[in-house]
Amino acid sequence: QVQLVESGGGLVQAGGSLRLSCAASGRAVSNYAMAWFRQAPGKEPEFVAAVSWSGGSIIYADSVKGRFTISRDNAKNTMALQMNDLKPEDTAVYYCATDPWREHLSTPGTTKSEYDYWGQGTQVTVSS
Repeated sequence: QVQLVESGGGLVQAGGSLRLSCAASGRAVSNYAMAWFRQAPGKEPEFVAAVSWSGGSIIYADSVKGRFTISRDNAKNTMALQMNDLKPEDTAVYYCATDPWREHLSTPGTTKSEYDYWGQGTQVTVSS
């Protein structure tokens, strides 16, 4: 079993920055892909960013490319999402997820169905 806990959400003005963190426990996730998704009220969950087990392959949604940076620290079993130049449309609950069954994937997945373990989410609200 893997437990994921997100932190770092909050209220920020447009143009501001936030840094989200995801801490994994129960099992090391260093060999597995990790990702961030988000869900705004009344909308379907949306892929944000994913990182391969080694950090060597990173994928971003077009909507956040150039503004968000995903990273991971395998020694600490953590992942982060640095969010800069935030926009009101970034308002959502952000979830971290991991795919703990496919070891050493060279390319991380970008769809919900590829991730089996999820955190409880952290709210990000961007005011205009």
